[in-house]
Amino acid sequence: MIKNVHGAGKYLVAYNNSASNYINNYTGSQGVGNIRFNTSNQTMEVYDGAMWQTLKMGESSVSLTQDAVEALDWVNQKREEERKIQELAEKYPAVADQMAAVREAGEKLLMIAALVEI
Repeated sequence: MIKNVHGAGKYLVAYNNSASNYINNYTGSQGVGNIRFNTSNQTMEVYDGAMWQTLKMGESSVSLTQDAVEALDWVNQKREEERKIQELAEKYPAVADQMAAVREAGEKLLMIAALVEI
């Protein structure tokens, strides 16, 4: 059984949901096999009929592959570059004109590529 999951890296987040300490919100008398989360020592426990026994648990880390991290870094860099260019285009008409020219050239390139593939 996994006790904790830790997000490894800058793109993963592990959440901890606080809910009832008992499975199925059980709060009645203790019965053999009942399971609870002990908030004092942060462990899962099962009742053996006489006392609560701590379940053996480990921890797990989750992370993205290096390729995924590099792809997300690239996307973030490109998004920031586009944001800066957009800000410049709003201030300077020459930048806006060049953005329009780039957009038009991209559309022409896609059209030519589509015609070549026919």
